Amino acid sequence: MIAASPSSRGRRFDLRAGALGVVLLFGALVGHAAADNSCRTENFAQWLRGVRSEAAAQGMSAATLGALDAVQQDPKVLRQDRTQPSLSQSFVEFAGRLISADRLNRGKALLGKHADTIRRMEREYGVPGPVVAAFWGLETDFGKTLGNYSVPSSLATLACDSRRSGFFRDEFINALKIIDRGDVALSMMSGSWAGAMGNMQFMPSAWLRSATDGDGDGKRDLWNSTTDALVSAGHFLAALGWRTGMRWGREILLPEGFDYLLLDQTRPLADWSTLGVRDSAGRPLAVSDTPARLIAPSGREGPAFIAYPNFDVIMQWNRSEYYAISVGRLADRIAGGGKLVRPIPEEPRRLPLQTILNVQQNLAARGFDVGPIDGLIGPSTRRALAAFQRSQGWIPDGFTSTETLQILGLAPPAAAAPAASVP
Repeated sequence: MIAASPSSRGRRFDLRAGALGVVLLFGALVGHAAADNSCRTENFAQWLRGVRSEAAAQGMSAATLGALDAVQQDPKVLRQDRTQPSLSQSFVEFAGRLISADRLNRGKALLGKHADTIRRMEREYGVPGPVVAAFWGLETDFGKTLGNYSVPSSLATLACDSRRSGFFRDEFINALKIIDRGDVALSMMSGSWAGAMGNMQFMPSAWLRSATDGDGDGKRDLWNSTTDALVSAGHFLAALGWRTGMRWGREILLPEGFDYLLLDQTRPLADWSTLGVRDSAGRPLAVSDTPARLIAPSGREGPAFIAYPNFDVIMQWNRSEYYAISVGRLADRIAGGGKLVRPIPEEPRRLPLQTILNVQQNLAARGFDVGPIDGLIGPSTRRALAAFQRSQGWIPDGFTSTETLQILGLAPPAAAAPAASVP
């Protein structure tokens, strides 16, 4: 999906499109703790009449307006919106699920199968083929799971819901624009419960912005044309600002006694080299002014990564650091890179939303700036956790260890997750 997931740098949700995931996550997390404000059947009918009038005012055809009769409220969409499983996963669970050996092997095979299309996409947009293949694998398992929800009905259902109505109303109108210009019939517009479509799970806004007729048949078909899907993904990433010739990031090794309060800070690469940060082979980093920041998703016991500007481009597709690292790692492995030097340790399962909210509230009450109290452990909350850990004389890695939860007066996770193998 384009844009959003656990442990977000900003916010994440599980969407797919430009900033699709991003926006979704925002509403979903808050919605877990909020009351059910979904619109009732009579309100939905009224809402749909209003959209019909807006679409008519924008000059959409009678055929498109007539197709609105098939749009229905879908209660399954609201249930999905309030129970996103990925929000309860730790990094080892998330990355272990997404970067499987099977997915790696199929990614390599498909990269070879579509080599001509990949080379053309690379020439036109400057995005490496393995990166696009990684998105394809993570989004729909290389086209195996495109979703069978009616996208217009899903978007309408979420738009009538009070929490994210503005965003989804706009996406619904965008979906109508796609239908109105003949790209796809409403009855064929299927996808995820959140309204993401095709092999690359574009939201309608991303579709309008970047969907490309790669095979020259006069249609932009991201469901059935692999060529259209791959070229469109490259177009989209280029439009988001992908820097040709630059990596997304890489695994790095932190020096003994590293100050973990420096995590999430953006500094020139030369500064990190001066501080003793090395690449995964133990070699000094390049001395350059390239902006970069360090991320340790599993705390001091797990691997650390340095993220370059292209990492932020991935985050615009899906606002989840877990997701962005997984894309980068899968792309590296598809391109022939090796496994992590520092394995991901067994970690406690990701904390429930209410526990994270309690952590944020507890830290805020102690005078630490956690940013928005939203149930997401992003950079601000991690910095607050790190500052709290330092005040206790611990290594300030910003990770919600059992000890940290205990000193905050919160119950530790119920059980540890089984160790996962991450290629």
